[in-house]
Amino acid sequence: MEEPQRGIRAAFAESTITVYQAYSPEIGLPAASEGRFPAVWKRDRMTWIKPSFLWMMYRCGWGTKAGQETVLAVEITRDGFEWALRHACLSSYVRGVHPDRVTWQRQLKRAPTRIQWDPERDLRLRALPYRSLQLGLAGEAARRYADEWTVAIRDVTPLAHEIHALVTAGDLDSAARLLPQEHPYPAEDELLAHLRG
Repeated sequence: MEEPQRGIRAAFAESTITVYQAYSPEIGLPAASEGRFPAVWKRDRMTWIKPSFLWMMYRCGWGTKAGQETVLAVEITRDGFEWALRHACLSSYVRGVHPDRVTWQRQLKRAPTRIQWDPERDLRLRALPYRSLQLGLAGEAARRYADEWTVAIRDVTPLAHEIHALVTAGDLDSAARLLPQEHPYPAEDELLAHLRG
């Protein structure tokens, strides 16, 4: 089956969806042990969440990049995730979606969330011909994410390292079996309708 050019693929349950972030151990370890973000986590800064495990691995280098050594799987409510999608603006101007650049800039300034589409990655972290969602949360959205939407936080750094070791050894089949099972997110067309031309 051919993948849509842009789509939300994620691990989700009836009422939650899993997104990924990577932090320094100073933030990531307390977050995982307490199940919530610690006080040092800045609620007034934009934070980017990624439903794609492999895109997160590309971004954090399998948990080896400085400041991204702790990979977190953050389970949030689907209600919260969908609120973020409904209130989002694209992170860049797209002719046909926005009437003009000035209108887009005005919308971007007001929007609590922004969407970016980045090439999905394979196990070797090579770009695939379709894109996955990155969701930026600012202001109200970042506060809601940390204080209302978050249901659980798990440290998946050991999983990242295990999969990476298998990929390095050339055992892609075993590596693929360990990946989180991601599927197309329900009702994404309706949730993203205002962002398509």
